[in-house]
Amino acid sequence: MARLTLRTVTAPLELLDAFAMQEVELAPGIDHVEVFTMGGLLTILWHGPRDAERIVVACGGAMGGLLGPAGGLYQHLGETLAERGIGTLRISYRKPNDLDRCTIDLCAAVDLAARSGAKRAITMGHSFGGAIAIRTACALGDAVAGVVTFATQSAGCEQADELGDRPLLLFHGDRDELLPPQASEMVRFIAGTGELVLIPNEGHLFSKSGDLLLERVTGFVDEVLPA
Repeated sequence: MARLTLRTVTAPLELLDAFAMQEVELAPGIDHVEVFTMGGLLTILWHGPRDAERIVVACGGAMGGLLGPAGGLYQHLGETLAERGIGTLRISYRKPNDLDRCTIDLCAAVDLAARSGAKRAITMGHSFGGAIAIRTACALGDAVAGVVTFATQSAGCEQADELGDRPLLLFHGDRDELLPPQASEMVRFIAGTGELVLIPNEGHLFSKSGDLLLERVTGFVDEVLPA
């Protein structure tokens, strides 16, 4: 991807109107990045090589957050993928629960990685973030090679058909106490593609399925973003 844009003349990162950015290495292989804007602070935990050509960009639900579902899936995924030379960017929104702003945040994160050398991306999100992951993929086009959602909401996914034939993997617990599995089924119906994995006896946070999700998602990443 030579340049990532929101199908406008303005690059996603520039849509933030950022006035400053700072970062620090938290530990070998993981950096904490802060992007300061008048609309709030965009925080990124960045695993793996900063010039990785393959990246995953992950976001949380309506309340934000950096860990993801299943007791910190995004942390474990970032560590696992870094060993494969794949970067993982965990996003904390400037303003959680705002579809448009959060979509720009995710697009801006992909754009930031592209400026460091990223060429192929997967977006993923939990709950509200599932809609953000899909909206970002639709906005950026083929720059995003695939999408993963966990207990996604269907609101905000009305344009999912724009994914075309790009891979879509959806997970949902059959005992989700907040969003029924039908939400993911609706998203898959709109997209006209995708694999829906229903996990028995599992709720919204997938608290019993960390190992399963890590294995399935890692396999998806390896398939969609081959070396």
